Amino acid sequence: MRKNISYIILLLTITITTQAQQFRGLDKSVMDMSYYPDNYAHDRTYAPEKIGGEKARVRITYTRPAKIDREIFGKLVPYDKLWRLGANEASEIKFYQNVTIMGQKVKAGSYTLFAIPSENEWTIILNKELDVWGDAEYKEKDNVLSVKVKTKPTEEMVENFSIQFSKSATKGADMNIAWDKTMVSVPIEF
Repeated sequence: MRKNISYIILLLTITITTQAQQFRGLDKSVMDMSYYPDNYAHDRTYAPEKIGGEKARVRITYTRPAKIDREIFGKLVPYDKLWRLGANEASEIKFYQNVTIMGQKVKAGSYTLFAIPSENEWTIILNKELDVWGDAEYKEKDNVLSVKVKTKPTEEMVENFSIQFSKSATKGADMNIAWDKTMVSVPIEF
């Protein structure tokens, strides 16, 4: 009996050790999510589709690269070229209901989010192709939306690429995208 118990403990130890060795290292860029409304941040026991008693309207999943003393726009992120908005996998946005973005209607669902940054304005693009790495599989024919928004300087330098929602003065939210000292806001009406 004692021999069997020792054998079982040894077998469990080997199994746990073997499983632990199968994990890959962590990505250098951190995945993040933003919701609107964003009151989930104070209560981590939320269900994604229902946050703090109010139903979620939009969610974005993206990766947050860091500036690390690099020149970002015009250098690391070239002007006038397609960008996946972040690092690694292309950013994805999910609308839980139909929305209007700068006069263009978008059906509820999930989309890949891209941008073409320029010095004074960015083209924001929603594309129906999902689960893509970077912008390698981007096809313009799959675009659902393309709008231009003006850039503005941030009050403080933003070290890690960030996307956050804020309540807009109209009937919706602004999707605020910022990195380094540059920011754009995309109005979303619900």
